[in-house]
Amino acid sequence: MDNIITVKIADKVIAVSALHGYIADYCKDYISDDTPDFTVQITQQDIDCEREKSKQEDIKEGIPIRNFSDEYLETLAVYRKIAEQMLSYDTILFHGSVIAVDGIGYLFTAKSGTGKSTHTRLWRELFGERAVMVNDDKPLIKVSENGIIVYGTPWDGKHRLSTNTSVPLKAVCVLERSEENHIEKVKADSVYNMLVQQVYRPQNPQKLLKTMQLVDVLSENAEMYRLGCNMDISAAETAYNAMKG
Repeated sequence: MDNIITVKIADKVIAVSALHGYIADYCKDYISDDTPDFTVQITQQDIDCEREKSKQEDIKEGIPIRNFSDEYLETLAVYRKIAEQMLSYDTILFHGSVIAVDGIGYLFTAKSGTGKSTHTRLWRELFGERAVMVNDDKPLIKVSENGIIVYGTPWDGKHRLSTNTSVPLKAVCVLERSEENHIEKVKADSVYNMLVQQVYRPQNPQKLLKTMQLVDVLSENAEMYRLGCNMDISAAETAYNAMKG
């Protein structure tokens, strides 16, 4: 029997028809009673496809193949289908860690293992209650020329750090390791390849084209920075002072 829940994510109400009950607990902070804007339905084939994708990623990374449960893989399948539907609402899924200070969002992105989560933890230590973790892994970003809004989602990384909230996004910062802290504002074309790598890219050609168009709008309407940082709390201070404007 299907497990049907309704969630509200990025201002859209979504009916999710899943095979396992785990998705309800996974999305418990986003449950809604409103009328759905769209529906996603998961099949065993979707779950098997996620298992194969995970296997191929492990092979590519040269690590032992991980054995994920169907319940967990179903959460990935749900988000993949949500992300593809969200393109109709000018909203993209992005891999990065988003923190807000005084209600303004800053997105840090980098190659896996660089230290995005560690860096935003330093922001929380520095700013205390002024800082809110919006999403530590896979936020949704609504993109328009009138402004960019970033949203918390249940898909928030291994530490499950997110808030069911939305904030205007001021800046995107590409993070790199460095012994000395330094940050510079950069032109969009210098970090464009990283933006493309970190956005979810559907296989469907039309949806891929729409995704790339939204990345263009993002790159043109958010400030772009490149940060070289160590893991000292001074790195957070350096980054914030440069980006806050």
